[in-house]
This record gives sequence, structure tokens and C-alpha cells, in this order.
Amino acid sequence: MAILDFELPTDGLAGCLIDGAWVRPTASLPIENPSRRDVICEIGRGGAAEIDAAVAAARKAQKAWAARPASERGAMLTELGNRLAAHGETVARLLAAETGNAIKTQSRGEAAGAAGVLKYYGGVAVEQKGETLPLGPGMISYTTREPLGVVGSIIPWNSPLQLGAVKISMALAVGNCLILKPAEDAPLAILRLAELAADIFPPGVFNVVTGTGEEAGAALANHPGVDKISFTGSSEIGKLISHAAADRVAKVTLELGGKSPCIIFPDACAPDRIEATAQGVVNAMRFARQGQSCTAGSRLFVHESVWDDLMPLVSEKAAAMTVGDALDDSVDIGAVINEERYAEICRYVAEAESQGASFLTGETPRETDGGFYPIPTILKGIDNSWRIAREEVFGPVLVALPWRDEAEMIAQANNTHYGLAAFIFARDAATIARMTRAIDAGWIQVNQGGGQIPGMSYGGIKQSGVGSEYSIEGALEAYTFRKSVTIAVEP
Repeated sequence: MAILDFELPTDGLAGCLIDGAWVRPTASLPIENPSRRDVICEIGRGGAAEIDAAVAAARKAQKAWAARPASERGAMLTELGNRLAAHGETVARLLAAETGNAIKTQSRGEAAGAAGVLKYYGGVAVEQKGETLPLGPGMISYTTREPLGVVGSIIPWNSPLQLGAVKISMALAVGNCLILKPAEDAPLAILRLAELAADIFPPGVFNVVTGTGEEAGAALANHPGVDKISFTGSSEIGKLISHAAADRVAKVTLELGGKSPCIIFPDACAPDRIEATAQGVVNAMRFARQGQSCTAGSRLFVHESVWDDLMPLVSEKAAAMTVGDALDDSVDIGAVINEERYAEICRYVAEAESQGASFLTGETPRETDGGFYPIPTILKGIDNSWRIAREEVFGPVLVALPWRDEAEMIAQANNTHYGLAAFIFARDAATIARMTRAIDAGWIQVNQGGGQIPGMSYGGIKQSGVGSEYSIEGALEAYTFRKSVTIAVEP
């Protein structure tokens, strides 16, 4: 085992936090550093038995948790956010080690962002309000927002701490109890967060079960004691989870894949704007996260009149990014999560090259004996019908397509079964208003390529998902039900 330059969880290596106590299953799960390709540690690997125990604990705790004043629940989330912020650097280094996301550009920001999410929901938990209804004289009618009960949440490996904070906050703020299943490739930062949370919440309120998707994930999705499933991950697994929930009429929130368009209008490439636009394209593509983001603006539509001005700048900025060990503070781009994902990226690019695509920057990635280090790649000569332009590569691969006719470009941008995000770069207000109406996406950014901010409603349409996250409105819509009460008043 390599000498560690980051701190591992201690109690959390057991893998399962159930009813306020750490439990280590008999089976183990090795966790690998994708930058160094060595095993960091082994943790407990839970399955159906641990899921059963966690669900039982959550059901036992839920009524008392829901009965607490919302301000108390919020204060606990705020305390967890404060603790995470205080341990931000050590958690960020752990996150970089397990995910391959560079400490400089990604993991520090994710640790800070996760703390911000917890504190946001801690502050807005008291907004769990209902309505009064004017049904007529002699009657009082009102609604309350009631928690669904027990929530099972499953998160992916690309942004585990941020997404874990979202799932924890949304479920607990409004009175549900939670079983969280981290990704099998990257559970360590979540386990460290659970250590920080262990003495904050009453036993059974917040439970964690690590394990594989086939064992722990499937058991959680299919459990009859789980009232709602919240899943972030691939569209294929999302469909399976939706089927499992439908069989018992459980609620679901799904945040799935994307193939997001990034659209460039000529006025965004004026001399005083072109540098910012080029950087915005690089940011939107999520190159700094190895392209491993469902919101990545991976289909770039550039007006042909500014192609020759913009594309050299975008290519130069992407090529200048330093690739290497995620824990190296000089590195911009870390490693792809595992060998399977790296090989899939290689196949997508090689197929496009064989179809006639050419490189503005990058090359077909090769198999590697070292870390799974990607090459920022921008392809031209692509047809919008090719697989690389329609499927989620989940790697640092941008396809660039010139356009002339706006209506035709909109049709191509919308010709996808995804509808998660979109990016528009334009200065004209009428263009912006027209395009934000025309593009099919749940989240549209204009003249920027940033990430989600607590308080905004974030979610997709089409096969990119169901429901929204990051806002109190999303929590009320997706994690509570409306109870209506009508009282006849005696005259």
C-alpha cells in the first residue's frame, strides 16, 4: 500500500452507518486511486442485509424526526455544513484521491460547495409552509407539507460529496429519514462526512450503506420500506430504478445523463468578448473534470462567420490545461475514474476518427499502464447523427459543428433524447430571449459555463430526469406531499 498524502476516514472504513453506529459487513470493497492506480484502502461492502437494517432504523426514527421543529432540523444541517467547511482541505484531498478530480480546479471547490449546500438547506428548512384556502364562510381550509417518510438516495462517483450533500439536505430538511448509498468507486469523502455527522442527528435519521450497485443499490431501490428513491447517474440505471419504484408506486427523483448544446452567436465573439467566450466554452465542457459531468456542453455549435476566430482560442485554452495526478497543485485535469470508463472514451474517439473526424486538439487516447489520464480533445468534421454527437461520452471530448441557419441549428440542438443543460453565448437581448425559449433543456446558462448554485432549481427533461434539486422549492415538490385539511366552524 502506497504512503498516503491524504487522511482516510477512521470509523467510516467500516462502510455502513446504521442506526447511529458503524457496522462493518463481512465482505470488503477495494477503493482505487485512478491517478496512481493503487488501492487506497478496503471498506465494508454492504448488501441486502445492511439495507434491511438501515431501512428499519430509518422507519423507527422518522416520526420523531418529522415532529421536530423545522428550525432544529435546519440547525443540524447548518452544523454539519460548518464542520465540513472546517475540515474542507482534508476532505478535498481525500476526494481528489478517490475520484481523480484535480485538487486545484475541482475537489477544493466541491468540498466548499457541499458545505454551502448543507448550510443553505439549514437556513431554508423553516420554509416548509402550506397554504390557506378561501372555501367560504363557516369553513377553514389549509394545507401542510408532510415528509414522504424514508428516502433512499444513490449517488455517482463524479461529484460524490456535492451530490451527497444535496441528497442529505433535501431529505432531512423536510422531515424524511435517509439511507444514502455512495458510489462504489468513490465512497470515502461521503464516509468522512458521515463521521462528521454521526453525533449530530438522532440514530436512524441518517444512514449510509456502501456496496455495489447490483447488491446494495438494487436492494435499496427495490425495498418495500423505502417511500422515495432519489438517484443521480446514468439514464440506463435510472430507467431500472424507475421501474422498481413504479412496482410499489414509490416516488422518484432522477438526475440522469445529458448531451448539452453550447451555442455561439457572432456577437459573442466581438474583440472585447471573444476571450471570455472561449473560456466559457472550456468551462461549459467541464474539461477540468475530465468531461465527467452530465451537464457538460459537449456539442459546440459555432456560427460559421466566427469559427476561424473562436476555435483556435478554444483549442489553445483546452490544450494548455495540465493533466496529471489529482493531488498535484499544479494540475488542472486529473484522471478518469477507472479503466472501464477510460477504455470507453478511447472507443468513442477512435470510432469518430475512423468516420472521418479530425482533431482541432488532442488525439485518440491510448491504453495506459499509468494513471487514467485523458487528453482534452476537440473534434471537427462531425455529423450530428454520429454516435459521438448523440451519446454521452463522459470524457473530455468536445464535438464542434459550424452553423449558418438558426432554425436548422435549433433543430439539431434539440434533436436528442436528453434535455438537461444548455449554454448560449450571445449579447443581443432578443436573441437570448428567443433562444432560451427555443432550446429544450431544464437548465440554460447564458454567457457563462459555471456550476449549480444553492437556491436554483436544477433538473432535466426528456430522458435527462424527473424532478429538480438544489432549491427549497425542489425539496418541497419532490420530498413532501401536500396534506389538505378542511374544518367546518360551528356557528
